[in-house]
Amino acid sequence: MSLGGACTEQRPESSEGNATETTFRASDHQHIRYNPLQDEWVLVSAHRMKRPWQGQVEPPVLETVPRHDPHNPLCPGATRANGEVNPHYDGTFLFDNDFPALQPDAPSPGLSDHPLFQAEAARGICKVMCFHPWSDVTLPLMSVPEIRAVVDAWASVTEELGAKYPWVQIFENKGAMMGCSNPHPHCQVWASSFLPDIAQREERSQRAYQSQHGEPLLMEYGRQELLRKERLVLTSEHWLVLVPFWAVWPFQTLLLPRRHVRRLPELTPAERDDLASVMKKLLTKYDNLFETSFPYSMGWHGAPTGSEATADWDHWQLHAHYYPPLLRSATVRKFMVGYEMLAQAQRDLTPEQAAERLRELPEVHYRLGQKDRKTEAIA
Repeated sequence: MSLGGACTEQRPESSEGNATETTFRASDHQHIRYNPLQDEWVLVSAHRMKRPWQGQVEPPVLETVPRHDPHNPLCPGATRANGEVNPHYDGTFLFDNDFPALQPDAPSPGLSDHPLFQAEAARGICKVMCFHPWSDVTLPLMSVPEIRAVVDAWASVTEELGAKYPWVQIFENKGAMMGCSNPHPHCQVWASSFLPDIAQREERSQRAYQSQHGEPLLMEYGRQELLRKERLVLTSEHWLVLVPFWAVWPFQTLLLPRRHVRRLPELTPAERDDLASVMKKLLTKYDNLFETSFPYSMGWHGAPTGSEATADWDHWQLHAHYYPPLLRSATVRKFMVGYEMLAQAQRDLTPEQAAERLRELPEVHYRLGQKDRKTEAIA
């Protein structure tokens, strides 16, 4: 059953649920929350954080990464698998993925002979973007101007690939825990000839909400979170960072512009400057939470592009999702298995608890603090 924008059907409550004997507390009592953006539910079971952990423990993150490795295919001057030599770049560097999941000239599978066996053409292009020439830095350790250069590069590649393709997905997988095999700071950009599933769900939900309520879903959501305050992590002149009411991952966050913006290229210079500053603060807080290089997958969602870019997409609001897996410590993660794979998502602490913990963390990176303490000790 759904509570999507186009459907107001309620989930039935059991007779036991109607006969509540104690006062409900989100931090003590399991409940389900609805995600109106992606039309799905999440089970919140914060009391499970009290159980002892006897499961898998991840190996500690390797903190010492060489600044430059001539054999690392993402480093300046290195030779990649296809024989091409990287330029000696000193900022961002964008190039075609040597092993792309999408190619621009793939043939069509043809017509299906049965409705249960459908296949359609999938074409596109995949790129890799290096954030910085050094392998031993991550975004929170970069300067705000360096991060601003990344924001500009994101906007530029969105505009470039969006001229042809209806969806441009920018995403960063940070850390081996999220499948990143190369520690060099980078992200990927996949542009596709089709609208992916999650983009389709966000499109339907935002369009339906605008149709019913006369304003973009995420604009109203941002206003409500500003009023309620309990899930806010960071606020600035142009941006909000919050743990969504419907968050699935333990310390998941949503990054929203305060102004109605449909796509990255529409951001003003002031909004881009502010975004760089807010990203540095958020990612510093992430690293400070467990004093480790915090793993995550993140990505930007904006209005579709391509041949339909000039259509009415005013129901869309640009946003970024951050999905970090760590739950209890730098070595204990949340696993999405069993119930999550076969029924629906489940989380082990409330979004409000997660937001409070992130809010209270300092905005100075723990590694910089360690350097200061070492300097003082030597002096």
